[in-house]
Amino acid sequence: MDLTPARGTRDLLPAAVAVRDHVLATITEVYRRYGYQRIETPALENTERLAGSQGGENEKLIYRVLRRGLPEILPEGTPVAELVDLGLRYDLTVPLSRFYGHNRAALPDPFRSFQVGPVWRAERPQKGRYRQFYQCDIDMLGEPGVLAEIELIEATTEALAATGLSGTTVRVSDRRFLSALAARAGLPEPAWDGLFITLDKLDKIGWEGVRAELSTRGLTGGQIEQLAGTITGLHGLGEGDLAGALAKALPDLSEDVLADLQESAGALGELARERDLKWEFDPTLVRGMGYYTGQIFEIVHPASSGSVAGGGRYDKLIGRFLGTDVPACGFSIGFERIVDLLGAPAERTAVAVLYEPEVPAAEALRVARRLRADGRSVSPVRRRGKFGAQLGRLEEWGFGSLVHLRADGAGEERQLGGS
Repeated sequence: MDLTPARGTRDLLPAAVAVRDHVLATITEVYRRYGYQRIETPALENTERLAGSQGGENEKLIYRVLRRGLPEILPEGTPVAELVDLGLRYDLTVPLSRFYGHNRAALPDPFRSFQVGPVWRAERPQKGRYRQFYQCDIDMLGEPGVLAEIELIEATTEALAATGLSGTTVRVSDRRFLSALAARAGLPEPAWDGLFITLDKLDKIGWEGVRAELSTRGLTGGQIEQLAGTITGLHGLGEGDLAGALAKALPDLSEDVLADLQESAGALGELARERDLKWEFDPTLVRGMGYYTGQIFEIVHPASSGSVAGGGRYDKLIGRFLGTDVPACGFSIGFERIVDLLGAPAERTAVAVLYEPEVPAAEALRVARRLRADGRSVSPVRRRGKFGAQLGRLEEWGFGSLVHLRADGAGEERQLGGS
């Protein structure tokens, strides 16, 4: 029997889980200080809800679950829609929107939500991409102003720094800016998403590749050069000249958009002066989810090929469930990428009570109980095999020290090598 995990999934050994627990505990503590409250939502959602939430390409990657009670043999030509009614969540935002719509009366306003849990996407398995992985999200629901964007960015950059990840850069843009850019280029609205998808590839295929792809989307050479010139001129803007440069490049851009971006830029500039942090306005930042309606942002790190966190404002999504729009903004940490980047073993503080076979089990448990009174993790382990080899195994299992318990009395606690 093949005992390997299913393709695109993996087993995690105790040492790996210990690192993940440490990272999660660190992030959780930072978010707790900002007032975010942990919630839990089901792994299963109705397929109509998952497939109708503008989740972009992720909607094509939904794992669908067969209905209960189906016969073993189905009539030929039975539509898939008649066979499934539930699917595994592909992110935590869609379940949160349903959760808020269902529980709004019992929640504070604004509601600061914190979620962490596994999500599933039918990805093609490859290095660094899994079909089951963890997401770690904070969201603010009910706050229409840029306080939400600014606080989400501040809390998340602080959480990442607390884990030991420094030298990050926050990239900021706005879906309303991108829409104005597409409209000024003369594109009809149905073609905007195609433009955004191509612009999002700029850092991978360069302007030569972007120009070639845009030409296949019906843009003339003049339209492409106008876009390229506008985008190039908006790179590297600082907090002092952002609004002015945007207004000059896109005269039809709303004053509200300019004011929002300027306020966010000012707050990020102040934050960057206080921390090891950089930020930039990135006119090619798109984000893949179609439900974004305002500012969007990502956090990148030099050692990662992709973003380590991302999010934005999605004021229309909850209205699909509630019947009335609710201002909403969220940030998702790429938990797996963070863990891989840190790669450091968790602190080894566990104690092994290594007891000889002739020592009564009650005595080993008594010694362990006494050591646990200090709040430490303590486990009795029976002495077997070569002493040096067993000490090596204890180190591999995460123990930092041991008490060798012999029939003639317990020895002193001692550190294991490498601690």
